[in-house]
Amino acid sequence: MSLLEVENLSIHFGGLKAVDNVSFSVEEGEVFTIVGPNGAGKSTIFNLISRFYEATTGSIKFDGRDITKLGAEAIAPLGIARTFQNIELFDHSSVMQNLLVGRHCQRKTNFLAHAFFLPSVRREEIEHREKIEEVLEFLDLQAYREKMIAGLPYGVRKVVELARALASGPKLLLLDEPASGLSVEETQDMAFWIEDIQKDMGVSVLMVEHDMGLVSQVSDRVLAIDHGAMLAMGTTREVQSHPAVIEAYLGREED
Repeated sequence: MSLLEVENLSIHFGGLKAVDNVSFSVEEGEVFTIVGPNGAGKSTIFNLISRFYEATTGSIKFDGRDITKLGAEAIAPLGIARTFQNIELFDHSSVMQNLLVGRHCQRKTNFLAHAFFLPSVRREEIEHREKIEEVLEFLDLQAYREKMIAGLPYGVRKVVELARALASGPKLLLLDEPASGLSVEETQDMAFWIEDIQKDMGVSVLMVEHDMGLVSQVSDRVLAIDHGAMLAMGTTREVQSHPAVIEAYLGREED
């Protein structure tokens, strides 16, 4: 059984087929990447899996459970975390505070326990902070622990958003253009993080990305889409050499 199974997924906005009958699966421990031109429907697929959008047709199963009709608030507790194409952090809070937000979905104590600050709350708080320290060390962010997000360089904020997603303890990590806006050196660092997340943490990764160098380095399998429809699926080399993918990126040569 695959960790994530997407079957015949479609969403229509009026007459526009933003995603049209897309099917794929993500295996445990795999890095699976979706590529395609701008407007191809890549981020829309992420929003469907995250339950921000309701599918017109099709199904989404995660870890054997149908999540197609669940609310967005139910997704993180199941073990799915994501980053965003445009960084979504609390600018006037510290790195530590942003990561604590990422732990919110793991809270098991109730309001009354927090009101009286019972021992169970103290134990849980220690557990959350220990997990965050592990993530900070894993991503070399210890020096930024108490820094405000607004004062950090863009590349560091990208890593902090990745850290917040990891802080939730996911089984599946959705990365929406993790290399967007990064320098060559920062993109290479991101590739190392993704490889370590896969190999050392055992987290499966579903990624949307334009940087084909990054895609080639970290991906086990790649799906190419255009205008919401599937073009090709396979290794990076197989997908890049597929005629339909070449046409989508470069256009058809005129006779």
